[in-house]
Amino acid sequence: MNDGDNGAEQAARPKRADARRNKETLLDAAAAIFVTAGVEAPVRDIAARAGVGTGTIYRHFPTRADLIIAVYRHQVEACAEAGPALLAAGAAPYAALAQWIDLFVDFLVTKHGLAAVLHSDNADFDTLHAYFLDRLVPVCTRLLEAAAAAGEIRTDVDAYQLMRGVGNLCVGAESDPRYDPRLLVGLLIAGLRLPRG
Repeated sequence: MNDGDNGAEQAARPKRADARRNKETLLDAAAAIFVTAGVEAPVRDIAARAGVGTGTIYRHFPTRADLIIAVYRHQVEACAEAGPALLAAGAAPYAALAQWIDLFVDFLVTKHGLAAVLHSDNADFDTLHAYFLDRLVPVCTRLLEAAAAAGEIRTDVDAYQLMRGVGNLCVGAESDPRYDPRLLVGLLIAGLRLPRG
């Protein structure tokens, strides 16, 4: 490899990192807009929130379905990465579990905004639920096992049951401003806790 090749390789790395950050900014902006205005929100609103032109969004996501799928996957990945990070941060495992469940609720509220589209006839959406389970059930399992091993929570609830229960408590949050699922989810998570002796 000559010096010219090395310089080109170094120039490409920051560009890739910038492109990745820009894409993440677009996905975060789209998720926020989808929660407040629905998945049919104008692309110009997403672009404005992200601080880019609409052409940038279409360059990354040629169709609205591409954008919706990318937002969903981005949020699943963020939630999946948060579990191990919370445990590694040194908080008690129960506290890490409770914080992760808060993030999971944020994800579910956004997901319910996407629900009608995710259940449409678009074949690209078919694999998303399996992807969601494959990525998040092991993370929740790890958090539950850590809290149980620390003697902080009961041991008879598995990750799928807990996630399903939290999901059911989040249903309807987008259609009733008087309903705050966080209160009931908080009670559910508190119910896992063993009495302190």
